[in-house]
Amino acid sequence: MKPIDKIDKKILEYLAEEDWPVTTEMVAKRLKISWNTAQVHLYKLVASGLAKGKKVGRQNQWMITEEGRKILQDILRS
Repeated sequence: MKPIDKIDKKILEYLAEEDWPVTTEMVAKRLKISWNTAQVHLYKLVASGLAKGKKVGRQNQWMITEEGRKILQDILRS
């Protein structure tokens, strides 16, 4: 698994707060980063098993996984 950086942590925190899937655009706006940066980090989190995504129409929707929640809790405790 690739190391979790500051943006990854913020994305995981945002995904953990939401009760429903969020779009790449929502992540980008919330974190004040570009859409492309958000997309790259979201795919990294999916590849690491910390988030999952699905294509709905023209949008990707993202959610945190249980593994993502565990990792986030570990990060927040340290």
